[in-house]
Amino acid sequence: MTGGGIFMDDTLYERLAEALDHLPNGFPRTSSGIEIEILRIVFLPDEAEIACALSDDWESADQIAVRLGADAQETEDRLRLMSDKALVCRDVRDGSTVFRLGRFIVGIWEAAVWRLDGEIAHRFAHLTEEYLAETGGLAGIMTPAPAIHRVVPSRGAAKSEWILPYDDVRTFLDGAKSFVLRDCVCRKQQDLLGRRRCTFTRRACLSFSPMERPKGPDSISREEALAALDEFEKMGLVHTVSNVAKGISYVCNCCGCCCEMLRGITDFGLKDSIAYANYYCAVDSATCSGCRICETRCQMRAMTVKDGIASIDRERCIGCGLCVTGCSTGAAHLRLKPADQVVAPPADIGDWSRLRKAARGLS
Repeated sequence: MTGGGIFMDDTLYERLAEALDHLPNGFPRTSSGIEIEILRIVFLPDEAEIACALSDDWESADQIAVRLGADAQETEDRLRLMSDKALVCRDVRDGSTVFRLGRFIVGIWEAAVWRLDGEIAHRFAHLTEEYLAETGGLAGIMTPAPAIHRVVPSRGAAKSEWILPYDDVRTFLDGAKSFVLRDCVCRKQQDLLGRRRCTFTRRACLSFSPMERPKGPDSISREEALAALDEFEKMGLVHTVSNVAKGISYVCNCCGCCCEMLRGITDFGLKDSIAYANYYCAVDSATCSGCRICETRCQMRAMTVKDGIASIDRERCIGCGLCVTGCSTGAAHLRLKPADQVVAPPADIGDWSRLRKAARGLS
């Protein structure tokens, strides 16, 4: 059943699936075709028709309307409504409003989990969970380089002189004028599935904008945003952000049992599903008390205590620093990786897209 409540020929949604998979983030096809059922829920037929005419390039409504053979004003009105649902992206460039096709992750999936409710939300959650677990799903989206997200270390976990400019979580908020704290889409999905394995707060997705936005029920102040980041670190949540150096507009606060990026490692064995921080944990055995706090706080199950001493699995350590900020004796600390192992993120989303397209063989 489509979002409009009628059955449609799969051809339209097949075309849409192909269009989404030609974006840098990807939307891999599966043998079961479950992704078509997902698209039926998210896109009304007329929305799917418009979306099929879009690509990763920014275009005006007039340009898109010509390709569709439709009225320009009607097309722009529909595109604006679709952008409100994150089905398309909208921006203003050189004084004109432009549009492009939205990504499935990050974008369409998250918005759908936030806005859908009732039985349709449960069905969507089950379908996307099955899609991501199927061959080609999560692996196809998460493993091409560069990764979609990267890990940022907890504040104070590493020496200040080691913190690279793109790794200071608090500087991301510099210049921002509007702040929103809303539900974590990954924990909401696990709640819909009835499979949540943690008790972490669901309200843990922090976004911000350099523009003044109208106040809403999830709006918070700058001071509240900074306090929230501190609180998430105390809880034992991992900061992850877009894998770019500039233009970051949100900080996810993740656990290894719900976050799709981290689950790529913990549940699916995809070690490249997220970009690790440029740091690693080391433990001073002489001062370790064997209290197991680090073991409890580690979201990646990289820390274990044996014979009263904590030890770290370097292969699983993502450099988040939660073990450091929770260590009462100071035995755990972050070290900067050797220069030949430090990987800088792409400069911005444009750079990221170019690299990602090249890696996926897209023109």
